Amino acid sequence: MKRYDFVLLDADNTLFDFDAAERKALHHVLRTRGYTPDPATVGTYLKINTALWDAFARGEVEQDFLLVERFRRFEQAMGGSHDPAAFNADYLAALASNGDLLPGALELCRSLSALGCTLAIVTNGATVAQRGRYAASPIREYIQHLFISQELGVRKPDPLFFDHVCRKLDISDRSKAVVVGDNLASDILGGNRAGMDTIWYNPHSAPLSGSARPTYTAA
Repeated sequence: MKRYDFVLLDADNTLFDFDAAERKALHHVLRTRGYTPDPATVGTYLKINTALWDAFARGEVEQDFLLVERFRRFEQAMGGSHDPAAFNADYLAALASNGDLLPGALELCRSLSALGCTLAIVTNGATVAQRGRYAASPIREYIQHLFISQELGVRKPDPLFFDHVCRKLDISDRSKAVVVGDNLASDILGGNRAGMDTIWYNPHSAPLSGSARPTYTAA
């Protein structure tokens, strides 16, 4: 693998243990509203949430709509009447407090920083959650740049997202930058469209699908 001067890292399930953070936050907000976070109830939310994020990735819905709509649909499915906007706000606040990293993530950032690489987080996650988790995590010592689609007004895999990153980081030669992420449809395809090399983080040996083509694959 060649050396890169700029390493653009996805956040959720690439650096941060999003699954664990989501579970803790979801269980908390469900309990505060009188729901038992059993497999059926959690499964109902996850099915709704996944469908909406898939629609977001296809450009069919906006993120602000998605974040509240998932809880509106959940309440409808459960026969509840809680305010979905407040439900979402409480969930994001709980998520923001959890900065747990995946095993090896801190060591990776420390090693890349020691090599002189400029590190940045590039994420489609919600601003409140991502900035909170970043602030609560030790990786902030090694990553000084945080690019969030909700703040930029454009999402991965749109090349305009990466155009903004390149301008801010003064990346004139894109062969010196690499995009690292677990999601083929946003991270890898986004890197492809932006003319950058990519590393697909694929710890579960998922099959290659769609039109995204990683330069490298890491487990």
